[in-house]
Amino acid sequence: MKKVYVDLHLRPNLKDLGGTAQMMREASRLGYRLIAVVVPPDSAYEDVERLRSICREAGVDLVSRVDLKPRTPGELIHNLRRLRRRFEVIAVLCESKSVARQAARDRRVDLLNFPLVDYRGRFFDKAEAELASNGLASFEIDVKPLFALEGQARIRLLANLRRETGIAGDFRVPLVISSGVSEEVLMRRPKELAALAFLFDLDECCAFEAVSENPLAIVRRNREKLGSGFVAPGIRVVRRGRDCE
Repeated sequence: MKKVYVDLHLRPNLKDLGGTAQMMREASRLGYRLIAVVVPPDSAYEDVERLRSICREAGVDLVSRVDLKPRTPGELIHNLRRLRRRFEVIAVLCESKSVARQAARDRRVDLLNFPLVDYRGRFFDKAEAELASNGLASFEIDVKPLFALEGQARIRLLANLRRETGIAGDFRVPLVISSGVSEEVLMRRPKELAALAFLFDLDECCAFEAVSENPLAIVRRNREKLGSGFVAPGIRVVRRGRDCE
């Protein structure tokens, strides 16, 4: 079966609809079929549908994503309660240990993202991985910093990623590799993203799962939950009212 490649983290300037459309066309040309675009939490339904139409015309399937950057665990819980039913993917940008721990244990969180490249600002350790292994969150790696950093900063980031992906593997936390880019010039083919994963010691199978099966599983799971017939995992409403007679 042909792989479906997914980039769960594109950040175009949504005020520039022409530029956004061009990025979506480029994503299609590069071989992606599902694209998650970060939209503001307060986006109107009409704005998301307009973006969905742009993606459809470009030949890619839009996944609506929101990036949460809470300062406290309480703020995270409040935002999840408010936004979970509105977006297909919810990522938490973890910039403190307390937020990272809460995000890992909360089953409403899809992606744990650690935007700080310095090891002192990264909190994906064994305790974090154990919490995530009992929930539904995947560990997301953006490749954009690998393009932007040089010298010792890039070396330190790669060392962190080798350690973190090893921990994720030990605790069976799914990995998702995304671009995290906001400019067309930085976009890369799915196989190129997978190839970059070799730099932090992922084998070929795990690298390709991280740009295909793993992100696809998140989208499918959440689309089922957001469907009108969803009751609980494995339980759906098939017929209603007089149809049941």
